[in-house]
Amino acid sequence: MDLNAIKNRLEQMNKQTSANSGGGKSLFWKPSVGKEVVRVVPNKYNKQFPFTEMLFYYGIGQRVMASPQNWQEKDPIQEFTKQLRNSGDKENWRLAKKLDAKTRIFAPIIVRGQEDEGIKLWQFGKEVYQDFLNMAADEEIGDYTDIVGGRDIKLTTVGPEVTGTPYNKTSVGPSLKTSALSGDDVTAKNLLENQPNPLEVFKRFTFDEVKAALQEYLSDGETQVSTTTTTTTAPAPVLTNNYSLDTNKSKSKADQFDDLFSDDKSKGDDLPF
Repeated sequence: MDLNAIKNRLEQMNKQTSANSGGGKSLFWKPSVGKEVVRVVPNKYNKQFPFTEMLFYYGIGQRVMASPQNWQEKDPIQEFTKQLRNSGDKENWRLAKKLDAKTRIFAPIIVRGQEDEGIKLWQFGKEVYQDFLNMAADEEIGDYTDIVGGRDIKLTTVGPEVTGTPYNKTSVGPSLKTSALSGDDVTAKNLLENQPNPLEVFKRFTFDEVKAALQEYLSDGETQVSTTTTTTTAPAPVLTNNYSLDTNKSKSKADQFDDLFSDDKSKGDDLPF
C-alpha cells in the first residue's frame, strides 16, 4: 500500500468536500483590492484551452446549483425556459430570462509570492474572460500559459467606493517580460499534474433535484406562466401561483408540473397546457 498516495487522495477529497459546503478557501481564490500578479497554468484536463466554462443557477433552491448541462445531461430549467420562450408571451420571456443559467469561468492559477500553496481556481465573469481571450489573440502576447516563455498576469482590483456598486472590479493585463512558470522543474511538474477539476468540485445535481428546486421556487413566488394558442377555440389555460391551473382541475399539482417535462414529443415545443 502506497501511504503517500492515500494521503494525497484524502487531501483532494477533503478539499472537494470543503468546496461543496461553501468553505473551499484552500481551493478557490479571488483577487483582493490592490495589485497582484498571477500565472494562468495550462489546464491538466484540457491541454488546448486553459479555461473551463460552467453554468450555474442563482436564487433557485437553497444554494447555488451547477446546471446538469455542464455534464451534457438534460436540464429541466433549460427545458422550461425554452418552453416559456416558445410561448411567445412577454411575461414568460421575462421569467425565462430571470431563470437562465449564468456563465462562470474557471482558470487554474498560481499566485506569485504564494507558489507554495499550489494551484488555485480563480472564478470570474465574462468581462475578465473577454480580456483573457483578447490577450491570447494578440500576436504580440500569444500563449501566456506557456511554461517556458509565457507571461504573468498583472491584476488591479478596485473596491465599491470606485465601482459605485457593491462589488469589486478587476482588470487584467500581461507582464511585459516573458518568464517560466517555475525555475524548478519538479515544482513545475507538480503544478501541471496536481490541479482540481471544476467539473468534479461542484455537486452534480440530478434532473429530479433541479426539477424539485424549480418547482419550489415557482410555488413560493408570485409567478404566473401563461400561453395563448391559435389552434383551438377554447380559451388558453393559465398556470398561476403554486401550479394550480384554472382548467383541468382533476389533475394534481405534481401531475401538472410533471407535464412540463413529459417525453411525449407529439406535444411539440409549446407550453403543454
